[in-house]
Amino acid sequence: MRIFYKNVLRLMVVLAIFGAYACKNLVNKYTSPQGYNFNKPDKFNMPSSLLEISGIAFYKGISDTVYSIQDEDGKLFRQGWGVKKQFHMKFAPKGDFEDIGIFNEMVFVLKSEGSIYSFPFTEAIKEATDIVKIRKGLVPKAEYEGMFVDPQTNKVYVLCKKCDLDKKMKQVTGYVFDYNAELDSLTAAGDFKIDLSQIKKFNSKLKTSLSPSALAKHPKTGEWFILSSTNKLLLITDAMWNIKAVHRLNSSTFNQPEGIAFDRELNLYISNEGDEVSDGNILKFRYLDSVKK
Repeated sequence: MRIFYKNVLRLMVVLAIFGAYACKNLVNKYTSPQGYNFNKPDKFNMPSSLLEISGIAFYKGISDTVYSIQDEDGKLFRQGWGVKKQFHMKFAPKGDFEDIGIFNEMVFVLKSEGSIYSFPFTEAIKEATDIVKIRKGLVPKAEYEGMFVDPQTNKVYVLCKKCDLDKKMKQVTGYVFDYNAELDSLTAAGDFKIDLSQIKKFNSKLKTSLSPSALAKHPKTGEWFILSSTNKLLLITDAMWNIKAVHRLNSSTFNQPEGIAFDRELNLYISNEGDEVSDGNILKFRYLDSVKK
């Protein structure tokens, strides 16, 4: 009997060591960007109408109301944070709409083939609008999912998901436009490249490829947060698009991350499409007090 208990004790010790090792590996596998804890989100489940939620945005960084789109209907959705009931305004027929940005008093929506739809923010409270401007041919024919509008610089950024230009290169290409509010015009202001070979410096096991699904600019640091649902990655770059950090995303938390935004309190939000077994959701990651000080 003593031998039996000794064997049980040994087994428990081995299991404890294995468990601790497994937890350590899990912690090392999935990391969080500075100022945020990806292990402790506030989770807001979406109604069925937003099962395929994609882009998210806030009006002037105010987070009590979330504005979003989903990638099948030309509708702008709005709802209070934590309130499932949503209202929506139709701005276009059905289509593959991927990202949204609110540029002071204008709303911009990116379609996957590169067209940009825009309409006054005051239209958001209506059931439908015909005051819509559609800009086509701004970017080369390709697939796009990420757009960011920057009211501080009056610039619009559009990021390739799959571009012919990037196929044989370890890079992602993006395009920049100047927005003139008086003329309601977008003018080409150049392009930029993200060198994906830099990823190996942070994790040698990762591939030097990326299919971006969204991007946002940190209001305080000016860093770019670039999300990839396909790769389950979050890349952080400096203002010149040099990669500073690479974070793998846990698929049990980030089911299908398609949208990203910051509020004026520097909290980070990531939206996830749902599937047959899980709702779409928005995860809120509070900006840590220790970083604010």
